[in-house]
Amino acid sequence: MPATPETLTVYAQTEEGVIGAVQWLKLGVETVGALTIALGIGVAARLFLQALLARRTADFTAIRLTLACYLALALEFQLGADILSTAIAPSWEQIGKLGAIAVIRTALNFFLSKEMSEERQSSAEQHVTSRAAGETPTAPTVP
Repeated sequence: MPATPETLTVYAQTEEGVIGAVQWLKLGVETVGALTIALGIGVAARLFLQALLARRTADFTAIRLTLACYLALALEFQLGADILSTAIAPSWEQIGKLGAIAVIRTALNFFLSKEMSEERQSSAEQHVTSRAAGETPTAPTVP
């Protein structure tokens, strides 16, 4: 069945609609990522001020872990937004940029997650050691 001008018009309108929807979705995902970072900074700042005022410097590691969790989640949202930006008829340049961004963000997320895991394990070990020594510490603070 040959394409008629009406069919091409409907196709072009549908394509425009899909491209517009993907661009709005990308903007929404980027916004959620940015808000996640802002929320993480706010939570970490509040915890930092509380620890500073109470002179509990031992809580700083837990505060770093809290912020790291928010940053790791935000990186996932930002990567999702980057993938959406190349979802509709990408050029080779866009694909190359996405590849570079994906590698950088994935590496950041990997090392951030690794550091969080190590800090959690260290915190748990310190808790067990202090309990074994007969101290009565508070429970380890792990986000």
